[in-house]
Amino acid sequence: MTDPKKLAERFPGDFVFGVATASYQIEGATKADGRKPSIWDAFSNMPGRVHGRHNGDVACDHYHRWEEDLDLIKDMGVSAYRFSIAWPRVIPDGTGRINEKGLDFYDKLIDGLKARGIKAFATPTIGTCRWR
Repeated sequence: MTDPKKLAERFPGDFVFGVATASYQIEGATKADGRKPSIWDAFSNMPGRVHGRHNGDVACDHYHRWEEDLDLIKDMGVSAYRFSIAWPRVIPDGTGRINEKGLDFYDKLIDGLKARGIKAFATPTIGTCRWR
């Protein structure tokens, strides 16, 4: 296996190494704290749409295990994390009221990244922006 530090030495000194995730594929907790279904929740729970009817209901359980996950990211030695926002967690009805518990999750996530010296890059996930 290639030594990651040797590989990193081949890049310019100001090169930023990072990791990325997509909210639906990692967060889970699709019914927790006011989150409502996304288009992906509906699609993946339709018979015949996804092999084995796999879905994001639990996924990697990042919603509950975010601190452990951030420790793993720090241990990898990367300095940036790009994550997407599950909008049905933040604005459950698509318009109107903000779900404070949903915002709290991303607040804790960003604070946890800062505490570990990892730059946060949030991006919307197009597929989860449209929900019922």
